[in-house]
Amino acid sequence: MSLFGTGALGRVVRSGVGRRRVQTVVIAVATMMAVASAVVAGSLMVAAAAPFDHAFEKQQGAHLTAEFDPAKVSAARLTETGKLAGVTASAGPYPSTPFRPVDRSGFEMPTLTLVGRSGPDGDVDRVDLRSGRWAQKPGEIVLDASFEGPAVEIGATLKASAAKKAPDLTIVGFAVSAGRTADAWTTPTQVEALASEAGRVTSQMLYRFDSASTKAQILADRKKLTAAVGSGALLGTQSWLDTKRAAEQGAAATVPFVTAFGVLGIVMSMIIVSSVVSGAVGTGLRRIGILKAIGFTPREVVRAYVAQTLIPAGAGIALGVVLGNLLAVPLLSDTEAVYGTVSLSVAWWVDVAVPAAALVIVGLAALVPALRAGRLPTVEAIAVGRSPRTGRGRWAHRAVGLLPLPRPVTYGLATPFTHPVRALAMLLAVASGTAAATFAVGLTSSLTEIGASQDPESRAAVTVTTTKPDNVAPPPPPPAGGGVASPSPAGGSGASTSAPEAADPAKVRSAIESQAGTRSYYGKTRAEVAVAGISGSVRAGLYDGDVRSGSYAMISGHWLTGRGQVVVPTRFLERTSTKIGDTVRVAYEKETANLRIVGESFDTSGSELEIHADLADFASAEPSTFLVAVDSGFSADEYAQKIAAVVQPLGGDATTDAPSGQEGVVLIMSATAVLLTAMLVSVAGLGVLNSVVLDTRERIHDLGVCKAIGFSPRQTMSLVLASVTVIGVLGGLIGVPAGYALHSLVMPVMGRAVGTSLPSPVLDVYAPVELLLLGLGGLVIAVLGALVPAGWAARARTATALRTE
Repeated sequence: MSLFGTGALGRVVRSGVGRRRVQTVVIAVATMMAVASAVVAGSLMVAAAAPFDHAFEKQQGAHLTAEFDPAKVSAARLTETGKLAGVTASAGPYPSTPFRPVDRSGFEMPTLTLVGRSGPDGDVDRVDLRSGRWAQKPGEIVLDASFEGPAVEIGATLKASAAKKAPDLTIVGFAVSAGRTADAWTTPTQVEALASEAGRVTSQMLYRFDSASTKAQILADRKKLTAAVGSGALLGTQSWLDTKRAAEQGAAATVPFVTAFGVLGIVMSMIIVSSVVSGAVGTGLRRIGILKAIGFTPREVVRAYVAQTLIPAGAGIALGVVLGNLLAVPLLSDTEAVYGTVSLSVAWWVDVAVPAAALVIVGLAALVPALRAGRLPTVEAIAVGRSPRTGRGRWAHRAVGLLPLPRPVTYGLATPFTHPVRALAMLLAVASGTAAATFAVGLTSSLTEIGASQDPESRAAVTVTTTKPDNVAPPPPPPAGGGVASPSPAGGSGASTSAPEAADPAKVRSAIESQAGTRSYYGKTRAEVAVAGISGSVRAGLYDGDVRSGSYAMISGHWLTGRGQVVVPTRFLERTSTKIGDTVRVAYEKETANLRIVGESFDTSGSELEIHADLADFASAEPSTFLVAVDSGFSADEYAQKIAAVVQPLGGDATTDAPSGQEGVVLIMSATAVLLTAMLVSVAGLGVLNSVVLDTRERIHDLGVCKAIGFSPRQTMSLVLASVTVIGVLGGLIGVPAGYALHSLVMPVMGRAVGTSLPSPVLDVYAPVELLLLGLGGLVIAVLGALVPAGWAARARTATALRTE
């Protein structure tokens, strides 16, 4: 015999499901939303837990990337190293060289590693081509997808270096290497040509080993290579463990955030499903008594009511899995684009574990009250009927009746005390929904602050540069409607004349100072510097003028106020074992300066370091960009046109700055927070709807009596809505502090996951008025959930209500 039963038992089950249509729909929708939110949260937790591992295994990433001196070891010998003991796969040798390209705006990009490969595939490091195609001939280049943007896109050209006669390289594609074996790829012959101008060429080999899970194993494998090629041939190596650590630092920030929503979803699922199912069984006690009276055994009664719950819950769970997968796809796609993973999809075990757990929760929630009903004596079950136990809540009616409020309102305010357990479940649902909304508002506000603090240049209205985009003839002035001036087509740069000299920064500065509408400005240039105690180059922002508007958010200390100062990120202090007040030596080209650390900046740029110093500390440094704030009453577009007319003949240009948008991880987190919050709030509203429907059906006879003694439809509706008012207010009072505390707990954990503390503007994002409105959100959730049954009660005819038992 099936769980749902056959014959009379099957008819009872089907009758119960069909008769309680509202309750059936609520069970199905509540479980659907709960399961969907759990699938989304679980999928993102799985994706965020190991995005690097997914991509690395898919691409057969290199455990060790090795650079060899081609003058000391031949290509044939390098190929033979792929047969060493412990090597499971190898690729190469590929010619490699460092180069520092210049984009079409004249900005020198960081030094990139360029590798010559005939295609993206191979036994090791199967590069994922995201857009465009692979480089097929000299003059074409494929960049890492992280460089893609408005100024660097397919079809655009880069100068191979800042030299006047440097060749043009056309961008034909963007790709991702999970192992970060290169920043750009081109044909092998192009690498040889660039190396003859920019520097020496090396031979890159990529290896996979049977044992490479620890640093000691990697070092042992490196020793084998060193012994195989001879002394001095191996120039350097890069371990996949270091690459993984850097890659997962960004992904780690999503784990605490998604975990918080996942826990909220699980808690709310338990509360709502338990409340819905318990109410469904509890309101059928009279029917249970009748079933026993006509011969049903206690076991059959239990099976009947468990089955009546599992049918709509099962349908809701199935729909929830489908909905969760559909909602997770775009979020996983964004995660894939950010982290460089490939073929991210909902893990199969999430689709199995979540519905299985939901069925267990639903089954247990139904079984407990069903067992109680099965043990209930027949006479007592029939006598209990739909009415609550005699005397329950009378003290509340007497107490509330003393308030100077209309009788329908006081009657409604005392109603929750009739079913305290049901009221508690409704309170927890509203509180959980309010907590989710409070946490989401704080999270998105913090993420917005993070985005703004990482892009201080976006605060400027106009950007004035000392070079023109693409170093070609001046583009037409921007249209009156605003926006950034469009650069010349990239395809025409190859036929352009020799690049003009950059504008004299002193003349550009003079033009800005004399231009009407200039409120303030500062100059800036980006450079690579050497810092004592840190191997390799370090990015630096060098500032000139009124630099206050270009300041980063500060964790401690202060922003630049003059010469001899440097502001550094948290990772700089950790790597150099320095603190605010210490002095570091910084070298720019042939100049060195001893700079005192005056501030710790908020920086989420990953493993890369960027310091900030005064441009006056280095005599040879000159600003390449001026960021201008215009006076109120002046149009930024008109200002840009006027200043452009002055600086373009000098070799410079001016554009308006478009507002910066959220990108990457920030966008993923914000979208996920909004989606999960909407789902959790909907579940909370359904929980209220179910509870009010149960209360209204139980008390329909009482409502008929109220209508008979003169209650108008409006008074009846106010009675029903008043029954959830106190719960909504208390839910807001509980939920807002809970959401606030959750935000205060999760945000610092997210910061520590990426190796930084968080400044106060990122943490202190709640305004008093905002908290008040969020507190009222609990009342809104409760009232909206009760509107439908309140309207039904108001429209019910008096005679019909009086006949209903």
